[in-house]
Amino acid sequence: MPGEFVDFGDFVQATLPGLLRYGHALTGNPHDAADLVQTVLEKIGSRWTYVHEKTGDPLAYVRRSMANAHVSRWRRTRRENLVADLPDTSPHVPADPFEHEPLWRALRTLPPRQRAVMVLRYYEGLSEAEIAGVLGITQGTVKSQASKAIASLRMKLKSVDGEGEGSGAG
Repeated sequence: MPGEFVDFGDFVQATLPGLLRYGHALTGNPHDAADLVQTVLEKIGSRWTYVHEKTGDPLAYVRRSMANAHVSRWRRTRRENLVADLPDTSPHVPADPFEHEPLWRALRTLPPRQRAVMVLRYYEGLSEAEIAGVLGITQGTVKSQASKAIASLRMKLKSVDGEGEGSGAG
């Protein structure tokens, strides 16, 4: 696939569904995913000739850019913003269909890099070498982040299973 798309429009048309899925798994909701994909594709589009000719794999470059942009956004927005007055009403937010899915909830609690590794490995089906290339980290880091994420997910899902079993026996 690396040399397949010469035209940026063809590249976007072919890869957009996968990029939106990847963005959804990274951000936790489809709206932030669409914003993330749009932001990254805007930046890539203006530099498409360079990306296509110099990177070797534009899709890996876009995925890495998405992961980096997500981590940057997460770092910027996690800071606390103090306001003088609380708003009178809360806006209506549609329910997330995965809100009560234990694995999805546990995945959202992982740190951004661990979540990116898990999504690329098990949702997109990339190898450790491909993940390392996409995220710009070593294969050893991919392995350690995946190991930590799996251990964390096991603990969280084990506690959810334990709560569910004990609540029905009363």
